[in-house]
Amino acid sequence: MKIMKNNIKLLFLITIFFVSCNEDSFLEQVNPNAITEDTFWNTESQFNTALTTVYGALQFKNISAGGLIKEMNMSDIGGCETWNGGYTFRNLTYTDATAAVTEKWNELYVGIFRANQIIQYIQQADESNFTGNNKAQIEAQARFLRAFFYFQLAHSYGGAVIHTEVARNSEDLSKPFSTIEEVTNSIIIPDLEFAQANLPTTWEGDDIGRITWGAATSMLGKVYLYGKDFSTAASLFKQVIDSEIYSLTENIMDNFTDVNEFNSESIFEVVYSSTLNPGVNGNIIDDNPNETGAEASTMAREIGHHLEGGGYNGIMPTYYLHEMFLADEVDSTNPINNGNTHSKRLNASIAPVNYEGLYYNKTIEDMSGWAYGQSAYTKKYSNWYHLDAEDTEFRSGINFRHIRLADVYLMYAEAVIETNGDYTTAIEYIDKVRKRAGVVTLQKYMDANSGMFPQLHISQEIHGERPMVAPNSETVMTHIRRVERPLELCFEGHRWKDLVRWGIVQEVFDELRADEVWRFDHIDDLNVKKNAAIGNDGTGVAPLFIKERIRPDFVICSDVYTPNQHNYFPIPAGEVQANDQLNN
Repeated sequence: MKIMKNNIKLLFLITIFFVSCNEDSFLEQVNPNAITEDTFWNTESQFNTALTTVYGALQFKNISAGGLIKEMNMSDIGGCETWNGGYTFRNLTYTDATAAVTEKWNELYVGIFRANQIIQYIQQADESNFTGNNKAQIEAQARFLRAFFYFQLAHSYGGAVIHTEVARNSEDLSKPFSTIEEVTNSIIIPDLEFAQANLPTTWEGDDIGRITWGAATSMLGKVYLYGKDFSTAASLFKQVIDSEIYSLTENIMDNFTDVNEFNSESIFEVVYSSTLNPGVNGNIIDDNPNETGAEASTMAREIGHHLEGGGYNGIMPTYYLHEMFLADEVDSTNPINNGNTHSKRLNASIAPVNYEGLYYNKTIEDMSGWAYGQSAYTKKYSNWYHLDAEDTEFRSGINFRHIRLADVYLMYAEAVIETNGDYTTAIEYIDKVRKRAGVVTLQKYMDANSGMFPQLHISQEIHGERPMVAPNSETVMTHIRRVERPLELCFEGHRWKDLVRWGIVQEVFDELRADEVWRFDHIDDLNVKKNAAIGNDGTGVAPLFIKERIRPDFVICSDVYTPNQHNYFPIPAGEVQANDQLNN
């Protein structure tokens, strides 16, 4: 199997097409182009071909592309307009029939079905048909991917219906809903442990992009972190760090463009291409035997600037995130900044009204926008750095990174604090990330401020100053939660799950709603033009320069949020209707 971008060809070769549990008729539908079980599931080449379809499921839009923006809008880092599809998620008013809720469930189960085929049939395959350890490695990749799909199900829906074998009849599809703990212990951990034991540390040539030992170990550490087994999580993350296989890229931008993919920081990366299957809309995926999948990502157009960039503004930085980026003081002694006013991390992630350099090949003087309450636009995973505008067919070739080393560093920092209160080690790994970002490290702050560092998540505009705090397990953990992870990993699909597992959603929403109210109360002082009757020019004031209105990102969600209702998506209505064991 060839994983590299210029060699991808996702083939629809599964003998039975499985969309979701509510499609009873799929059991009667045989793909006319498919090869039968008796002749197909035999050779190494055949299993590798089938494995390509499992990797292909990673490309589905609600797993690694534009559909993720809906969930990103639920957190504290993203906002959008009423006309955008993400608005339903920003306000937590989605239902069990909302398209993204049902589509994500279906897409994940397509991936699970494809993985189950390999895992099931490879047990019966003749060992002599495989070279070396390839049989175990194929199974290990399938089991990693199944574990990943189940992890996404469990932490998106609060559990999952467990399927480990290919269904033969409708009764096989009617199974109860299992809790996060049940899914984790019965499927995710055993699968990842098998993958960890049977995968190589690296792949070469056309195999670059396959799952590795590092991906399995990092994912297993994440599973234990979410399960609050912090010492085991810390041990696993440290294995990845000490392996010295990975290193932070010098330029953070290398993680969000199509230029330096599968780089030293990448641990688990999903391949996309803007050149394969030209003309196929990015929304077309490979789960329909009558269509050819696009191989392209829809993320860039969903995120991109709506006017000059031809995008949809599907998610825009909240004022909280924008102001934190500005508070992330540039370290002028760090050559990584090359004289920039803003940090490398800011310039790679968002475009404020006073952005530097070019944005969709335009200087700030030639760009329109930054009106109607938009203080900044999202850059990460868009093609702002080399195109004039996003592709109108939703085709982007930027790979999506589910796990990279900076994330592992921050998860390790969290795990060591939770294990034994070791905030000194935590600061060491936080500062590795901050140094690469081109901003002042916590240690530098402490050296200059009698051992104290600022709470950067507190709005200086609103509160007058940011409190300085001494380092301890509580203050450093707050920094990880409220500053470092949202700044480093914004718009990478982690934030809502982070807030939920920490149990701080309501606290964060209430704080940011209070900030919002303050801005509404001080709208004249902020020079925000409310309507034509107000005499100011609406140019806004530093640091955010908000024009025309205050965008109310948290007015509804802070009021309606209920953990039991909103921490996880509801099981799709169609599944409940079709599976009688979900009605109990």
